[in-house]
Amino acid sequence: MNNAPKSEHTWTEQIEIAGNELVDRFKKLVSEGNVRRVTLRSPDGRLLLEIPLTAGVAVGGVVTVFAPVLAALGAMAALLAKVKVDIVRAADDEPPQKPKQRK
Repeated sequence: MNNAPKSEHTWTEQIEIAGNELVDRFKKLVSEGNVRRVTLRSPDGRLLLEIPLTAGVAVGGVVTVFAPVLAALGAMAALLAKVKVDIVRAADDEPPQKPKQRK
């Protein structure tokens, strides 16, 4: 019997979105359930905010639990035209496959 904790495999994707989409996109990411961490960066790559998310965050409690985070995101959205978002996901879902190039 092996009681060693399982290591969780993760993968990261990076998207760039308009500042005014930031709060809505964050709510959507949290509700997906497989997101473990969200990192916000300026267009030049400077770290702005890192938000760890625990597994099993109740979708109904997103607004209540993350109210301070959502307020900070709203303030950032007002100041930034674009923001880079690094999304760390649990490996339950495989990363999207790049299409194979024909030779």
